[in-house]
Amino acid sequence: MSGRLQGRHALLTGAGGGIGLAVAEAYLREGARCTIADLAGEPNAAVQALAARHDGALRYARADVARSGDVAALVASAAAAFGPVDVLFNNAAVFDMAPLLDSDEAMYERLFAVNVKGMFFTMQAVLRQMVEAGVKGAVVNLASQAGRRGEALVSHYCATKAAVISYTQSAALAMAPHGIRVNAIAPGVIDTPMWRDVDALFARYEGLAPGEKKVAVGKAVPLGYMGAPQDIAGAAVFLASAEASYITAQTLNVDGGNVMS
Repeated sequence: MSGRLQGRHALLTGAGGGIGLAVAEAYLREGARCTIADLAGEPNAAVQALAARHDGALRYARADVARSGDVAALVASAAAAFGPVDVLFNNAAVFDMAPLLDSDEAMYERLFAVNVKGMFFTMQAVLRQMVEAGVKGAVVNLASQAGRRGEALVSHYCATKAAVISYTQSAALAMAPHGIRVNAIAPGVIDTPMWRDVDALFARYEGLAPGEKKVAVGKAVPLGYMGAPQDIAGAAVFLASAEASYITAQTLNVDGGNVMS
């Protein structure tokens, strides 16, 4: 432990596994107390194991960020347990895809409800608490390389992640007078359990064998392989820490060179 987040309280959404859980583990190692939120009513085995290794520094809360009541209750309960939130890792999101002409309203509403509405109002609730408590905190929103471009089969998801980048910039400007920094991370292809579903969708719509898309996208990365959740965790610690004290309104690409900006 180097203590870069010592004594700080981090709230992480969508953190029951994958990137969110890896970031929670990194934050705990750096001395933070963490409130982990996800959809399940009870913490899964991985969250329980992490909590056991960091006795008293991690609590779990069930929340659906697409529901405003859940967001308000989450932020209030987090503050009651560990004090005002110093760091938000705004990670909860869903993925889906379909050919543009077949993409229906239900898919649109689901993706925007979680990835945009849920992201924005969670950020807003935490920022309001930070301002009221006089906390000069940090927000890290999870965008995606998909937010940097369009994709024929992934139009709604790309649009939601472009919205994350835009809201990050606007929130950073609004919060700068309060000393609160707002940044985002745009991961590339990251090897998480979600990729099983992503690969299956590409197999369906592109006529590929199972696993073929995952191998192909890994090889297409300039560094030659898919990233790991821990690659995102390193960036998330940096952006939450004092080392990034003069960085705000930025979206950091962590993608092995896929996007150059």
